[in-house]
Amino acid sequence: MPPAARRTPSPQRTEDPVARRLRQAATGDQEAFAELYDLMSSRVFGLILRVVRDHHHAEEVTQDVFIEIWRTSARFDPHRGSAQTWMLTMAHHRAVDRVRSLSSLQRQDTTWHRGHGRATSHDSTSELAAAHLDALMVRQALALLPAPQRQALELAYLDGHTYATVSELMQTPVGTTKTRIRTGLQSLRSQLQNPDIIST
Repeated sequence: MPPAARRTPSPQRTEDPVARRLRQAATGDQEAFAELYDLMSSRVFGLILRVVRDHHHAEEVTQDVFIEIWRTSARFDPHRGSAQTWMLTMAHHRAVDRVRSLSSLQRQDTTWHRGHGRATSHDSTSELAAAHLDALMVRQALALLPAPQRQALELAYLDGHTYATVSELMQTPVGTTKTRIRTGLQSLRSQLQNPDIIST
């Protein structure tokens, strides 16, 4: 009987680093989420900026997107596509929503001037309010955080600074900055999962 043919071991497939950190973030791992931000923030911001064509709005939408990623990371299904695609699709949808809401606001302003102050329709106003609801909730939740946590989050996720730069701006050690951001993210997730906390 001929000797059994040796099987050549197949190379192990390395998990995508973005997907791994997204999966870890879904378990509440703030460090993994911070690393995810470092990996993807420039791509997310660049995509959003190309859609909204305004740096300030792009920063706001980027912040909203990463808060949404933190809230919904458990929903990512690797069988339906890559983690990067999932995140960038979310970013694109948010950016398009912002453009639509801004266009709606401009149309309302034009209608007001043409009608010499005539009120716009209730439906149009409701659509605009719905488009801004999630962003408003995020900002309300941010306002409830202690000032050091809120400032650290805004510098990191709204202004796009690295941990090192945030530490320099706030004149605190990097470890303290990371702790503030992690604690702030945890508080945000808790508040956004319990809207009654925000509304009270």
